[in-house]
Amino acid sequence: MSEHSDSSIDRLNSAADRIRQQLSQVIVGQQEVIDQLLITLFCRGHCLLEGVPGLAKTLLISTLAKSLNLTFSRIQFTPDLMPADIIGTDIIEENKSTGQREMRFLAGPIFAHVILADEINRTPPKTQAALLEAMQERQVSVGRVRHQIGDPFFVLATQNPIEQEGTYPLPEAQQDRFMLKIMVKYPSIEDEIEIARRTTGVQASEVEPVLSPDEILEIQHMVRLVPVSEHLIQYAVALVRSTRIGEPEADPYAVDNLAWGAGPRAVQFLLMGAKARSLMLGRPHVALEDIQALAGPVLRHRLLVNYTAESEGISSDDVIARLIESLPAREDQLSGDPRFQKVFAS
Repeated sequence: MSEHSDSSIDRLNSAADRIRQQLSQVIVGQQEVIDQLLITLFCRGHCLLEGVPGLAKTLLISTLAKSLNLTFSRIQFTPDLMPADIIGTDIIEENKSTGQREMRFLAGPIFAHVILADEINRTPPKTQAALLEAMQERQVSVGRVRHQIGDPFFVLATQNPIEQEGTYPLPEAQQDRFMLKIMVKYPSIEDEIEIARRTTGVQASEVEPVLSPDEILEIQHMVRLVPVSEHLIQYAVALVRSTRIGEPEADPYAVDNLAWGAGPRAVQFLLMGAKARSLMLGRPHVALEDIQALAGPVLRHRLLVNYTAESEGISSDDVIARLIESLPAREDQLSGDPRFQKVFAS
């Protein structure tokens, strides 16, 4: 990585800038959301966006898909959507040459490079779970036959807050497949003025594709080559393990406020996301701030606050911020912490 670090950084930054330029023709503001989407794409992950209706979540994702030279499918999740409507089904049709009836697989919309799962929490858990195998294994099973999904494969799901009526909370196993959970917030007053100006006038901007499938796969490989120091690997592990109540490494604040902590996949996504973020910021190696900046998006949907915390208005983001504040950052401090001393001191 060190021999090609400058060229790798330049190529990734150039790709990110070209995508941002295309998105800016349609999307106003939301730079943090866009950067987190790019991190997910460059890490070969999947992304969950949450926000109230009307914040252009669907428009943002469909515009991103247009900026990539990839096949695109939009799946509108509704209460009556069935798993077969997503992955496809076997049908019987007549072979015109032989006259015999044969079974043929009719592929569903999941067979595309970029999938927009729009309002994923509007459909029951059985249909939500239809995405599980595809997201993790890049394949779907229909009957006894497995059908491979092409690469790159990028699932972008939107959901409205579960407090609203007519929604189904995503199962924990489904949420864990998403690398990041991005919170889409209301725009600033300046951005909202610009949105009003653009959307009530004549808009002729056309988004052009700027990255090919091969270029995306090359960037994804490039990200994996970014070095991470042993200390930062230990820091990421310590941060995640501090969320696991019932374990000796659990932070007291987590024990008081969490009902469930994060699993090993959180460590993997923390480190991969930190690698992509470091390149996007022009650094050939991961820094502590990369891991801390991504702790919220990586962990917030993997932590379940307990009833006490919920009644006091404490969110998973509040717990994450407290854990970062209390966890020793320096290598000598981390190895000296009684919870990790036996493991990290050597």
